[in-house]
Amino acid sequence: MSFSFYIARRYLFSKKSTNVINVISGISMLGVAVASMAMVVTLSVFNGFSDLVASLFTTFDPQLEITPTVGKTAPADDPVLAKIKSMPEVEVSSECVEDQALAIYRDRQLMVTVKGVQDNFDRLTRIRSILQGEGVSMMPPEGMGLMAGSVFYAIPGIRVAQQLGMSYYFDGPLYIYAPKREGQVDMNDVERSQVVDSLYSPQGGLVFNVQQGKYDKGYILTHIGFARRLFDQQGMLSSLELRLKAGSDFETVKSRIRKLCGDKYNVRDRYEQQDDTFRIMKIEKLIAYIFLTFILIVACFNIIGSLSMLIIDKKADVETLRSLGASDNQVSRIFLFEGWLISAFGAVVGIAIGLLLCWLQQQFGIIALGQSEGSFIVDAYPVSVHPWDVVVVFATVMVVSFLSAWYPVHHFSRRLFVKNNENQIDKNE
Repeated sequence: MSFSFYIARRYLFSKKSTNVINVISGISMLGVAVASMAMVVTLSVFNGFSDLVASLFTTFDPQLEITPTVGKTAPADDPVLAKIKSMPEVEVSSECVEDQALAIYRDRQLMVTVKGVQDNFDRLTRIRSILQGEGVSMMPPEGMGLMAGSVFYAIPGIRVAQQLGMSYYFDGPLYIYAPKREGQVDMNDVERSQVVDSLYSPQGGLVFNVQQGKYDKGYILTHIGFARRLFDQQGMLSSLELRLKAGSDFETVKSRIRKLCGDKYNVRDRYEQQDDTFRIMKIEKLIAYIFLTFILIVACFNIIGSLSMLIIDKKADVETLRSLGASDNQVSRIFLFEGWLISAFGAVVGIAIGLLLCWLQQQFGIIALGQSEGSFIVDAYPVSVHPWDVVVVFATVMVVSFLSAWYPVHHFSRRLFVKNNENQIDKNE
């Protein structure tokens, strides 16, 4: 233990000649603790919402999605895609064709995204967990069951069904209109410039509910054969979707797939597929962190006052220490360590209280999102503590406290040392 640190620790817990210095030091420590606690709790709540949104997307989005970099589709028999499918780490691979179309049911119409998937789509994602309707119990044990003979079935998003005036089971055909790939649209005869096909409700009726507007308001799931016929994409795919075997090194496999694809295909994980959503959440979290850092800076102003008064109070001690051989740098570090100790104790206490509050929220849901239960996806604010955030909070406190402690120590110590040197010269004379 260094000489300066030992003296600083004694000063922190010793009684000062003026009681107000102890009060200001306590207030400084309390302010740092409250700011640290607020940072831990706030960042953990942002993490909780981010993890919640990610869990919702995992029910519909694949673990990895491979899409062409140029154009909307690529040949399904591309040798590069064949190599990827045959990789030992790939457990499920599924082809997909999707594009925009117009859905018409009776007297209502809506622009939708028709997503044609293979029967193994339920093995690729957790789609079964978000299906609703009487048809859930009638689904085959394996496969989506989106085709029977020449009849294709549709599973619309729950908001799509509401906007088209359909229930879980819709009686009659759901007409899908898509423009022809070749030729120009004849405005005098628009119908001849479009492909028209029909979808039907599976037995018992089904809708999916991702609880994300992007999908619930705009997507219709159907068989890939229907999508290829509607969009004239025989032998083509919009994306190849993958799920890896449990225990696979995800980042390593993703890197290998990217090397195989080169510039020909984009390879995206679930977070990259929803890049816009998660980028916004990261920006919001960063802004919250910046605002809380400003609050921490204001709280650390108390440290400036505490150290300034302590330096003035310990003038006699400074002279004694210098007489005993302590250098100016050693004396300055005493007060610098004092400021750091105030901040460190405040940070540790604040982080501990913040972690305790996060644990209580996780276990008991103390703070609810709304008055009526079931109004939201979750009843209480979601919380997720990330260790890296705790490290960032502690590092931020220490950096801010260093700057807060450096100014008064540098300013007052220099004046004190100059004055003491002048007094020493006068005594010698």
